[in-house]
Parts: sequence; C-alpha cells; structure tokens
Amino acid sequence: MSSNKKSAPLPASSGGLMRFFEDETKGFKIDPKIVVSIPISLIAVSWIIDLFFAP
Repeated sequence: MSSNKKSAPLPASSGGLMRFFEDETKGFKIDPKIVVSIPISLIAVSWIIDLFFAP
C-alpha cells in the first residue's frame, strides 16, 4: 500500500509549486531589487524630464 502512495501524483497545491521553483535553470540571475528599481527609476527620470523640459 505504501508503494501506491509514492507513485500517486501530488495535488495541485503549493507543494507542486515549491518543487517547480526549486529546479535550477540556466540563464541570467538578477536580484529582484534590481528588477523593481530599474522601472521605478525610469519612471522617475521621465517625470523629471517632463517637469523641467516641458514647453
């Protein structure tokens, strides 16, 4: 009976998601702080340019 439990698929819960995100993938690894700060800084720069150089 224990072999049936081991081969049974996992329910669609956070357990399956945790296994998915634990897999190591190839590619660039970027800190989430950088990913958030770049768009915010671009928005701030565009607002500053709009304020000071608007006709």
